[in-house]
Amino acid sequence: MLLLLAPLGGPAWAYDNPDLLPDHDTPVIDLAKLLTDGQRQALEDELREFEDTSGWKLRVLTQYDRTPGLAVREFWGLDDRSLLVVADERGGNLLNFNVGDALFALMPRTFWVELQTRYGNQFYVREHGQDAAVLDSLHAVKGCLNIGGCQVVPGLPQEQWLLTLSTSILGGLIAGFAAFPRQPGRRVEWGWVLLLSPLWVILFGVFGVAPIVTRTPEVLPLIRNALGFGGGAVGAYLVAQLTLGRRLKEKEEG
Repeated sequence: MLLLLAPLGGPAWAYDNPDLLPDHDTPVIDLAKLLTDGQRQALEDELREFEDTSGWKLRVLTQYDRTPGLAVREFWGLDDRSLLVVADERGGNLLNFNVGDALFALMPRTFWVELQTRYGNQFYVREHGQDAAVLDSLHAVKGCLNIGGCQVVPGLPQEQWLLTLSTSILGGLIAGFAAFPRQPGRRVEWGWVLLLSPLWVILFGVFGVAPIVTRTPEVLPLIRNALGFGGGAVGAYLVAQLTLGRRLKEKEEG
Protein backbone atom coordinates (compact mmCIF):
# COMPACT_ATOMS: atom_id res chain seq x y z
CA MET A 1 0.00 0.00 0.00
CA LEU A 2 0.90 3.65 -0.29
CA LEU A 3 3.36 5.31 2.06
CA LEU A 4 3.36 9.01 1.34
CA LEU A 5 6.72 10.47 2.20
CA ALA A 6 6.56 12.54 5.32
CA PRO A 7 7.86 16.08 5.14
CA LEU A 8 11.59 16.08 4.51
CA GLY A 9 13.38 15.24 7.70
CA GLY A 10 11.28 12.16 8.53
CA PRO A 11 12.66 8.65 9.03
CA ALA A 12 13.04 8.01 5.30
CA TRP A 13 15.46 10.94 5.13
CA ALA A 14 17.41 10.38 8.32
CA TYR A 15 20.82 10.83 6.76
CA ASP A 16 22.68 13.17 4.47
CA ASN A 17 24.82 12.13 1.51
CA PRO A 18 25.57 15.21 -0.62
CA ASP A 19 28.31 13.34 -2.51
CA LEU A 20 25.62 11.77 -4.67
CA LEU A 21 24.27 15.14 -5.81
CA PRO A 22 25.23 16.44 -9.26
CA ASP A 23 27.58 19.40 -9.61
CA HIS A 24 25.05 21.36 -11.67
CA ASP A 25 21.46 22.51 -11.26
CA THR A 26 18.96 19.96 -12.56
CA PRO A 27 15.35 19.03 -11.65
CA VAL A 28 16.07 15.32 -12.21
CA ILE A 29 18.54 13.11 -10.32
CA ASP A 30 18.45 9.66 -11.92
CA LEU A 31 20.69 7.56 -9.71
CA ALA A 32 18.84 4.33 -10.62
CA LYS A 33 19.17 5.07 -14.36
CA LEU A 34 15.48 4.56 -15.06
CA LEU A 35 15.46 7.13 -17.86
CA THR A 36 17.37 7.22 -21.10
CA ASP A 37 19.53 10.26 -21.76
CA GLY A 38 16.92 11.59 -24.15
CA GLN A 39 14.09 11.09 -21.67
CA ARG A 40 16.04 12.74 -18.88
CA GLN A 41 16.94 15.77 -20.98
CA ALA A 42 13.37 16.17 -22.23
CA LEU A 43 12.02 15.87 -18.68
CA GLU A 44 14.49 18.42 -17.35
CA ASP A 45 13.43 20.92 -20.01
CA GLU A 46 9.76 20.18 -19.35
CA LEU A 47 10.01 20.68 -15.59
CA ARG A 48 12.04 23.89 -15.93
CA GLU A 49 9.51 25.35 -18.35
CA PHE A 50 6.62 24.32 -16.12
CA GLU A 51 8.21 25.98 -13.10
CA ASP A 52 8.87 29.18 -15.05
CA THR A 53 5.27 29.42 -16.27
CA SER A 54 3.37 28.13 -13.24
CA GLY A 55 5.60 28.58 -10.20
CA TRP A 56 5.22 24.93 -9.18
CA LYS A 57 8.47 23.11 -8.51
CA LEU A 58 8.39 19.46 -9.59
CA ARG A 59 11.47 17.34 -8.92
CA VAL A 60 12.38 13.71 -9.61
CA LEU A 61 14.77 11.45 -7.70
CA THR A 62 15.35 7.84 -8.71
CA GLN A 63 17.39 5.63 -6.43
CA TYR A 64 18.19 2.03 -5.65
CA ASP A 65 20.95 1.22 -3.18
CA ARG A 66 22.12 4.82 -2.85
CA THR A 67 20.25 7.98 -1.92
CA PRO A 68 21.32 11.54 -1.12
CA GLY A 69 18.72 11.64 1.64
CA LEU A 70 18.17 15.00 3.31
CA ALA A 71 20.71 16.65 1.03
CA VAL A 72 18.08 17.04 -1.72
CA ARG A 73 16.12 19.46 0.45
CA GLU A 74 18.80 22.10 0.35
CA PHE A 75 19.94 21.21 -3.17
CA TRP A 76 16.49 21.86 -4.62
CA GLY A 77 15.20 24.35 -2.05
CA LEU A 78 12.02 22.32 -1.57
CA ASP A 79 9.14 24.31 -0.09
CA ASP A 80 5.33 24.34 0.15
CA ARG A 81 5.00 24.67 -3.64
CA SER A 82 7.24 21.69 -4.34
CA LEU A 83 6.60 18.07 -5.26
CA LEU A 84 9.35 15.49 -5.05
CA VAL A 85 8.69 12.22 -6.89
CA VAL A 86 10.92 9.44 -5.57
CA ALA A 87 11.22 6.22 -7.60
CA ASP A 88 12.70 3.30 -5.69
CA GLU A 89 11.91 -0.25 -6.77
CA ARG A 90 13.00 -1.81 -3.47
CA GLY A 91 9.57 -1.25 -1.94
CA GLY A 92 6.25 -2.80 -2.83
CA ASN A 93 5.44 0.27 -4.91
CA LEU A 94 7.85 2.11 -7.19
CA LEU A 95 6.62 5.62 -6.42
CA ASN A 96 6.58 7.83 -3.35
CA PHE A 97 5.69 11.51 -3.13
CA ASN A 98 6.87 14.31 -0.92
CA VAL A 99 4.03 16.82 -1.24
CA GLY A 100 4.16 20.50 -0.28
CA ASP A 101 1.29 21.97 1.73
CA ALA A 102 0.21 24.19 -1.15
CA LEU A 103 -0.27 21.10 -3.33
CA PHE A 104 -2.40 19.43 -0.66
CA ALA A 105 -4.72 22.44 -0.85
CA LEU A 106 -5.44 21.61 -4.51
CA MET A 107 -5.20 17.83 -4.44
CA PRO A 108 -6.15 15.98 -1.23
CA ARG A 109 -4.29 13.07 0.31
CA THR A 110 -6.61 10.58 -1.40
CA PHE A 111 -5.42 11.93 -4.76
CA TRP A 112 -1.81 11.05 -3.95
CA VAL A 113 -2.82 7.64 -2.66
CA GLU A 114 -4.63 6.92 -5.93
CA LEU A 115 -1.76 8.37 -7.97
CA GLN A 116 0.74 6.02 -6.37
CA THR A 117 -1.45 2.93 -6.50
CA ARG A 118 -2.31 3.54 -10.15
CA TYR A 119 1.12 4.27 -11.62
CA GLY A 120 3.52 2.76 -9.10
CA ASN A 121 2.00 -0.70 -8.67
CA GLN A 122 3.93 -3.70 -9.93
CA PHE A 123 1.43 -4.52 -12.69
CA TYR A 124 1.62 -1.05 -14.22
CA VAL A 125 5.41 -0.99 -13.96
CA ARG A 126 5.67 -4.46 -15.51
CA GLU A 127 3.41 -3.53 -18.42
CA HIS A 128 4.60 0.01 -19.12
CA GLY A 129 8.06 0.23 -17.57
CA GLN A 130 9.54 2.20 -14.68
CA ASP A 131 10.22 5.22 -16.86
CA ALA A 132 6.57 5.42 -17.93
CA ALA A 133 5.40 5.11 -14.33
CA VAL A 134 7.46 8.15 -13.35
CA LEU A 135 6.57 10.21 -16.41
CA ASP A 136 2.85 9.36 -16.39
CA SER A 137 2.48 10.27 -12.72
CA LEU A 138 4.18 13.61 -13.34
CA HIS A 139 1.97 14.36 -16.33
CA ALA A 140 -1.13 13.60 -14.26
CA VAL A 141 0.02 16.09 -11.62
CA LYS A 142 0.83 18.72 -14.22
CA GLY A 143 -2.56 18.31 -15.86
CA CYS A 144 -4.32 18.82 -12.54
CA LEU A 145 -2.24 21.86 -11.64
CA ASN A 146 -3.06 23.39 -15.02
CA ILE A 147 -6.79 23.24 -14.23
CA GLY A 148 -6.49 24.38 -10.63
CA GLY A 149 -6.43 21.01 -8.90
CA CYS A 150 -8.20 17.62 -8.87
CA GLN A 151 -10.05 15.55 -6.31
CA VAL A 152 -9.24 12.30 -8.13
CA VAL A 153 -6.60 11.21 -10.63
CA PRO A 154 -7.84 11.87 -14.20
CA GLY A 155 -8.23 8.94 -16.56
CA LEU A 156 -9.97 5.59 -16.29
CA PRO A 157 -7.67 2.55 -16.34
CA GLN A 158 -9.04 -0.67 -17.76
CA GLU A 159 -8.99 -2.47 -14.42
CA GLN A 160 -10.87 0.35 -12.71
CA TRP A 161 -13.54 0.40 -15.42
CA LEU A 162 -13.96 -3.37 -15.09
CA LEU A 163 -14.56 -2.88 -11.38
CA THR A 164 -17.24 -0.24 -12.07
CA LEU A 165 -18.82 -2.56 -14.63
CA SER A 166 -18.91 -5.39 -12.09
CA THR A 167 -20.63 -3.26 -9.47
CA SER A 168 -23.10 -1.99 -12.09
CA ILE A 169 -24.04 -5.55 -13.06
CA LEU A 170 -24.35 -6.56 -9.40
CA GLY A 171 -26.61 -3.57 -8.77
CA GLY A 172 -28.75 -4.61 -11.73
CA LEU A 173 -29.02 -8.16 -10.42
CA ILE A 174 -30.27 -6.89 -7.07
CA ALA A 175 -32.75 -4.49 -8.68
CA GLY A 176 -34.01 -7.19 -11.07
CA PHE A 177 -34.48 -9.72 -8.31
CA ALA A 178 -36.30 -7.15 -6.18
CA ALA A 179 -38.61 -6.27 -9.06
CA PHE A 180 -39.90 -9.82 -9.52
CA PRO A 181 -43.61 -9.91 -8.51
CA ARG A 182 -44.39 -12.00 -5.44
CA GLN A 183 -48.15 -11.81 -5.89
CA PRO A 184 -50.36 -12.77 -8.87
CA GLY A 185 -51.44 -9.96 -11.17
CA ARG A 186 -48.37 -7.80 -10.61
CA ARG A 187 -45.58 -7.23 -13.09
CA VAL A 188 -43.13 -5.30 -10.87
CA GLU A 189 -42.79 -5.24 -7.11
CA TRP A 190 -42.04 -1.55 -6.75
CA GLY A 191 -42.12 -1.81 -2.99
CA TRP A 192 -39.23 -4.26 -2.99
CA VAL A 193 -37.37 -2.19 -5.58
CA LEU A 194 -37.63 0.88 -3.33
CA LEU A 195 -36.79 -1.13 -0.23
CA LEU A 196 -33.54 -2.37 -1.75
CA SER A 197 -32.81 0.90 -3.57
CA PRO A 198 -30.07 1.99 -1.13
CA LEU A 199 -28.11 -1.11 -2.10
CA TRP A 200 -28.49 -1.11 -5.87
CA VAL A 201 -28.24 2.70 -6.13
CA ILE A 202 -24.94 2.63 -4.25
CA LEU A 203 -23.58 -0.20 -6.40
CA PHE A 204 -24.63 1.40 -9.68
CA GLY A 205 -24.53 5.11 -8.91
CA VAL A 206 -21.72 5.48 -6.40
CA PHE A 207 -19.43 2.65 -7.53
CA GLY A 208 -20.51 2.24 -11.14
CA VAL A 209 -21.11 5.79 -12.41
CA ALA A 210 -19.38 8.28 -10.10
CA PRO A 211 -15.81 6.95 -10.63
CA ILE A 212 -16.28 7.41 -14.38
CA VAL A 213 -17.82 10.89 -14.51
CA THR A 214 -15.20 12.24 -12.07
CA ARG A 215 -12.25 10.88 -14.08
CA THR A 216 -13.12 11.08 -17.77
CA PRO A 217 -15.55 12.86 -20.11
CA GLU A 218 -15.93 9.69 -22.21
CA VAL A 219 -19.50 8.48 -22.62
CA LEU A 220 -18.79 4.94 -23.80
CA PRO A 221 -17.91 3.54 -20.33
CA LEU A 222 -21.15 5.00 -18.97
CA ILE A 223 -23.15 3.41 -21.77
CA ARG A 224 -21.50 0.04 -21.15
CA ASN A 225 -22.17 0.23 -17.41
CA ALA A 226 -25.78 1.24 -18.01
CA LEU A 227 -26.19 -1.73 -20.34
CA GLY A 228 -24.55 -3.94 -17.73
CA PHE A 229 -26.98 -2.69 -15.10
CA GLY A 230 -29.96 -3.17 -17.41
CA GLY A 231 -28.78 -6.60 -18.54
CA GLY A 232 -28.24 -7.69 -14.94
CA ALA A 233 -31.70 -6.46 -13.96
CA VAL A 234 -33.45 -8.20 -16.86
CA GLY A 235 -31.46 -11.38 -16.32
CA ALA A 236 -32.24 -11.53 -12.60
CA TYR A 237 -35.90 -10.78 -13.27
CA LEU A 238 -36.19 -13.60 -15.81
CA VAL A 239 -34.32 -16.09 -13.64
CA ALA A 240 -36.54 -15.24 -10.68
CA GLN A 241 -39.58 -15.64 -12.89
CA LEU A 242 -38.46 -19.11 -13.99
CA THR A 243 -37.47 -20.36 -10.55
CA LEU A 244 -39.38 -18.54 -7.86
CA GLY A 245 -42.41 -18.19 -10.09
CA ARG A 246 -42.51 -21.94 -10.61
CA ARG A 247 -42.22 -22.57 -6.88
CA LEU A 248 -45.04 -20.15 -6.11
CA LYS A 249 -47.22 -21.83 -8.71
CA GLU A 250 -46.48 -25.26 -7.29
CA LYS A 251 -47.27 -23.98 -3.80
CA GLU A 252 -50.64 -22.63 -4.97
CA GLU A 253 -51.49 -25.88 -6.74
CA GLY A 254 -50.43 -27.89 -3.70
